[in-house]
Amino acid sequence: MLMPSRRKVLLGSCLLTALTALSAGLVGTAANSATEAPAGFNTPSFNGAASINNGLVEPPGDTFARDQQVYEENETVADGLGPVYNATSCVNCHQNPNSGAASQITELRVGHNDANGNFVNPTILINDGQNTITGRSIVNDRAIGPQAQESIPATENIRTLRAALNTLGDGFVEAIDDNTLIAIAAEQPELSGGRVHGEVVQAPIFEAPGQTRVGRFGWKDQHSSLLSFIADAYLNEMGITNRLRPTEVTTVLLSTTGINDQPDDLGLADIDHFAQFVRGTMVPPRDTALAATPAALKGQQLFRKVGCNVCHMEAITTAPVGTVIDGGMFTVPEALGDKIIHPFSDYLLHDIGTGDGIVQVGPQDTANKLRTAPLWGVRVKARFMHDLGSLSLENAIARHDGEAHEAARGFRELSPADREALITFLKTL
Repeated sequence: MLMPSRRKVLLGSCLLTALTALSAGLVGTAANSATEAPAGFNTPSFNGAASINNGLVEPPGDTFARDQQVYEENETVADGLGPVYNATSCVNCHQNPNSGAASQITELRVGHNDANGNFVNPTILINDGQNTITGRSIVNDRAIGPQAQESIPATENIRTLRAALNTLGDGFVEAIDDNTLIAIAAEQPELSGGRVHGEVVQAPIFEAPGQTRVGRFGWKDQHSSLLSFIADAYLNEMGITNRLRPTEVTTVLLSTTGINDQPDDLGLADIDHFAQFVRGTMVPPRDTALAATPAALKGQQLFRKVGCNVCHMEAITTAPVGTVIDGGMFTVPEALGDKIIHPFSDYLLHDIGTGDGIVQVGPQDTANKLRTAPLWGVRVKARFMHDLGSLSLENAIARHDGEAHEAARGFRELSPADREALITFLKTL
């Protein structure tokens, strides 16, 4: 039964009030001391000397420019590249519009369901079927030779593409307290009339074996610390073993021994430089001129009215300076603590009808759930959603269903002028 217009308006008004209060509460826990996180596209690719960090203090002898240079370096077979891989450097997949940002690159994930309907990682054939790769859902597009090239058996009938993610500002995301994300999840059913219920998953911390934290990185929230996320990507995307991921994916064509990623003259391995670089980046900036226009201001109100910000949270405050996170392995520094960020994400898993069927760290019920895509930086992208399959913001909204069904319907029911205003608002992000 369709809701009467007057009731719909009243519910929308109440929802807007509640969401505004929730945002204020999440920001307001440190309202007297919290400040806005610095924003800017300030890491021009291959020009680290011109880059500006967010104020993060570097280890002795290190610089932000050096961190960026390591982030941009191409690996070779002699360095340990492969045997299977997707890219030769971090920047290959994180460079739009500058180093560390979003990507036009997708990776391939596959698997199958067992007789009980549970997801199972694939068995991938290489070397003309003489060898296999097991235990991971990712299938690499490239190899250092034909014997290691991966092929997908017909039995692995769950197949999906996933976009490489923006990493700018992720140091602030790492610094969000677990309880903040848990509180957001707890509030969502009430705010949405029971329709929206983000799932929190606990992800392992590789640098603190046996310990977990609320996941926030990756499309499945499969990582909670940046160092873990980076170490896993170094192995799975480039084939570079490191102290946290020391086992090669395959030994076919392997020409190196031992752990590939060794400390440099500063005592820092590549994964340490990568983590320093990402933690030192500013958050993606708004188009402030467009944001101040009447159309964008109206669009933001409509964004709230139709309920988009139940999941695409407008403001979150990071943990206080000095908070110990990542299983005791990282302390939130002054550059990252007590900072207000505007990611337009709740960093929770949701089923909006676009799930890829893959399970990673979470339980089986996460197979068709994905992390809410942060909308900061969306204005510099031409393709959207987890698979980059939407070529317009309108199409991306239209694909929202499941938990987001009512928000998508609310957008469709807006007048053409109001829909345009909401899109204008998104183009400020």
